[in-house]
Amino acid sequence: MNLTILGCYAATPRTFTNPTAQVLEIRNRLFLIDCGEGTQVQLRKNKIRFSKINHIFISHLHGDHFFGLVGLVSTFSLLNRTTDLHIYGPKGIQEIIDLQLKLSNSWPGYDLFFHELESKESEVIFEDDKLIVKTIPLKHRVYTNGFLFQEKIKERKLNLDAVQNYEIDKCYYQNIKNGKDITLEDGRVIENNKLTFDPVPPLSYAFCSDTVYNENIIPIINDVDVLYHEATFLDSEETLARKTMHCTAKEAATIALKANVKQLILGHYSTRYDSIALFKEQAETIFPNILLADDGKSFEF
Repeated sequence: MNLTILGCYAATPRTFTNPTAQVLEIRNRLFLIDCGEGTQVQLRKNKIRFSKINHIFISHLHGDHFFGLVGLVSTFSLLNRTTDLHIYGPKGIQEIIDLQLKLSNSWPGYDLFFHELESKESEVIFEDDKLIVKTIPLKHRVYTNGFLFQEKIKERKLNLDAVQNYEIDKCYYQNIKNGKDITLEDGRVIENNKLTFDPVPPLSYAFCSDTVYNENIIPIINDVDVLYHEATFLDSEETLARKTMHCTAKEAATIALKANVKQLILGHYSTRYDSIALFKEQAETIFPNILLADDGKSFEF
C-alpha cells in the first residue's frame, strides 16, 4: 500500500503548498482522494499516470477539496481517454461538473459516472474482488465524508514442501489456496492448515479530512492500519477550530489513540504556521506513531 500526498494544506494554494489531494495505491488499484486546485500539476510532478486513475473520491464541496476536478476531467479528454471514470462525492457534485462542462463545451469523450452520496450513516460505495471502500461520516460546515479502504483477505499461501510430500496434483492448488481441505486417493483428508500458510494480513487506510472532533467515527476506523486525519490547528487556535469545525493536532491524536490505529498521518495544516513540525510535537504528547504529510511525500506500508 502506497500513499502519495499531492497537497495537504488548508485554505488557499500557495507557490510552495497545495490544497488537499492524495493518491492511494492498494492492490494494484489507484484511487485519487480529493482534488484541490493544482492536482493535475502535482500528478505530473509525482509522475503518476493519469490513465491509471479510474475512481475519484471527493470528501466535500469546499473549493480546496474539489476545484481541480473539472480541469482533470477535461484533461482526460484532451489525452483521448476512453476508459470510464467514476466520481464519488456529495449530492450536487454532478450538477456542478455538468454545468462547467456544458458552458465550456468540454464534454468528455469517455463515460463519466457520478455516485452521489447523501447518507449520514457509513455505507459501502465501492467493492471488487480485492477491496472494499466505505464512507466515514464526518462533521463539518457542509455534508462531508471520509473514506475507509480495506483490503479483502488474500488467498492462503501454498506450503509447497507439504503439498509435494502428499503428491497432490497441481490441478488442486487453487482449491487449496482457497482454503479447502484435500482428500487423497487413499481416502485420507488433509486439513488445509497442513498445506498452506496464513496469508499476509489485509491492510486498511482511513482518510478523514475536514471535521470537528468526532468520536462517532471511532467504531468505523477502529484498528485501522493507517489513519490520515486533519489537524488544521494547534492548541493555541482551539477556539478557531471549534468555530470553523476543524481539529487540532492533539484532537487528531486522541482519535487515533481511542481507535487503536497503528499509524497516524497528520495533514490539512493551516498556512498560518511557520513549521509543521509543531503539529507532530503536540500530537506526540497523546499518540506516539505520528507521521507528517507534506506535498510530494510518499509513504509505503
